[in-house]
Amino acid sequence: MSEIVNKIYRNNTIIYKVFLFLIATTAIVYLFPKGGQFKYDFNNGQLWKYDNLYAPFDFAIQKTAEEISLEKKEIKNNAKLYFKYDTNIVEDVKVTFKNKISQLNFSDSLTIDEISELKKTGNKIIQKVYNAGFLESVSEGRVSSKDQIIALKKENEVQDVLFKNLLTSKNVLEIINTNLGDEPFDYGQKLVLNLLAGVVEPNVSFNKDLTDKIIDNELGHISYTKGKVASDELIILKGDIVAGRKLAILNSLKSEFDAKVWTDSNYNWIVFGYTILVSLALLMLLLFLYKNRLEIFNNNTKVTFIFFNVFGMVFIQTLVIKYNSDYLYVVPLSILPIVLKAFFDARLGLFTHVLTVLLLGYIVPNSFEFIYLHIIAGIVTILTVSELHKRANLFISVAQITLIYMITYFAFSIIKEGNASQINWDYFILFALNGLLSFLSLILIYIYEKVFGLVSDVTLLELSNTNTKLLRELNEKAPGTFQHSMQVANLAEAAANEIGANSMLVRTGALYHDIGKMLNPMYFIENQATGVNPHNDLSPIDSAKIITDHVIKGVELAKKYNLPDRIIDFIRTHHGTSSAYYFFKKEQELNPDTIVDIKKFQYQGPIPFSKETAILMMCDAAEAASKSLKNPTALSISGLIDKIIDKQMADNQFLNSDITFREIKVIKKVIKKKLMNIYHLRLEYPE
Repeated sequence: MSEIVNKIYRNNTIIYKVFLFLIATTAIVYLFPKGGQFKYDFNNGQLWKYDNLYAPFDFAIQKTAEEISLEKKEIKNNAKLYFKYDTNIVEDVKVTFKNKISQLNFSDSLTIDEISELKKTGNKIIQKVYNAGFLESVSEGRVSSKDQIIALKKENEVQDVLFKNLLTSKNVLEIINTNLGDEPFDYGQKLVLNLLAGVVEPNVSFNKDLTDKIIDNELGHISYTKGKVASDELIILKGDIVAGRKLAILNSLKSEFDAKVWTDSNYNWIVFGYTILVSLALLMLLLFLYKNRLEIFNNNTKVTFIFFNVFGMVFIQTLVIKYNSDYLYVVPLSILPIVLKAFFDARLGLFTHVLTVLLLGYIVPNSFEFIYLHIIAGIVTILTVSELHKRANLFISVAQITLIYMITYFAFSIIKEGNASQINWDYFILFALNGLLSFLSLILIYIYEKVFGLVSDVTLLELSNTNTKLLRELNEKAPGTFQHSMQVANLAEAAANEIGANSMLVRTGALYHDIGKMLNPMYFIENQATGVNPHNDLSPIDSAKIITDHVIKGVELAKKYNLPDRIIDFIRTHHGTSSAYYFFKKEQELNPDTIVDIKKFQYQGPIPFSKETAILMMCDAAEAASKSLKNPTALSISGLIDKIIDKQMADNQFLNSDITFREIKVIKKVIKKKLMNIYHLRLEYPE
């Protein structure tokens, strides 16, 4: 049992990666839609690149969404409007008029015969108004033309009438005036006019509920098909253009295929297929890390971080697809390479981005277009995004990425449609939103730094500020070491720029590489301003221990001040496994008859494991040794640099740093040039 526990403990990082791999695969497969994939890929206007296609079964030709939408629009535009004729209002108006005219019997101004005549005239006008129908004013604007035929519902009877035959308030007033005569109104006529104006009211109104019910009924009877294809009927020949009826038939076949394929029996097979594809993609990512980024592969936190970002992008994209695939290009997938490049390197960022896009290609519509767009955008992202601490750089890069999206989509559109008139300009707005959302990468980088303990160029910029607490303390306690670190930082930054390494990282690492010296500053020659050397009172072994311990003390001090691991790496590796050779030779001189163990004078290592840490080792040794030259000339500086770096190479100090001979040669040239500029001869000024 204990042996099993020991094996698990020894292989805990591998076991963790296996669990991480299984969890990530399961989660991504769970997010994917489980429908089958149609085996033919086609687009409007393209050539049919497959063999002649025959119908595998009977199926109906489906109308497109545009055709159905147009048909619905026509139904709504041509729908007959229903109006209600209220007979109760007519009876109420007649009764009210009768009651009001009867009250005139008590007036001395009119005779009974005159009142009777006025009553007949009023009833005649009321009958004439309501024979046609009096339309309420709010319903007048319901029709587009006065000549439009409407349906008038009177109790249980519906009849078609011309809308212009309905009376409005203006028409009613004209009828009253006409029936009362053209002569100036007498007292009786004025009474009738006032009575009618008070009692006559509209009795025809728009019946919205009935109209909507009729329209909904017609919409419900729309046919969503426009023909039928029989089994074994030829659909399209190889080399034909996919357009018109052929495109409609292919789209219908795809829909029918999806519906027929989706059964419980093949659900497991579809999931199994997705599992294989997703597993392969994630396995390739792990294999890339193992072969090319072993340091990252061995760090479970960093592997988790990479998998988390891949899953996050897949999760967001699948949510958008399920909600509305029209917003497919709003998701800023370019955030992934931006973030990974900020924390790791461009190659890893691009490789991960490509794998993520390929994963999403299984589930998005127009997969080739999607993959092509995002891979091109990812390449542009990797090539353009640099120095995130400079805000203008990110703005320019995002603008370039957005422009590439738009140009590529424009090209795809004119290929599909054959012209530029059918371009969906809404996609350009989506690409602009995509660009704006890409700026979220800055917020994500800050969050990831806190959560995963990683470091980006923005943090490096903050750490490289010489006013930070630790660097100020170094300047106060060990001013010579501080000046040495500044010179090394300048050399290392210039060398890194020449070979394409991370200049901001190596500069920051150089500033902190010797912080361990501030605990015993006087034991290092650059801080011995008084000329007193305390090593004179120590044995060579003790002196060597103090010198080599500055690496260990520097690491402890860096951890105390919570410096990132990437900076601590420079402190640990800047001397590699080299030795305090001066004290080793001195010990040999003092004990000529004894074999001196050089391991007592060696640094603990490790040796540099990146280009940046290798650059620091070269620049640190070169700058320190150049101070020993009594008469620095171009020849002496060149010889010294060659001697130091060649010795480091002979000692296999750069074995793990992935740096080439050509790059080392370039670094030598940069260091020589910079040191010659520092030690150049000046004209002697007259006294």
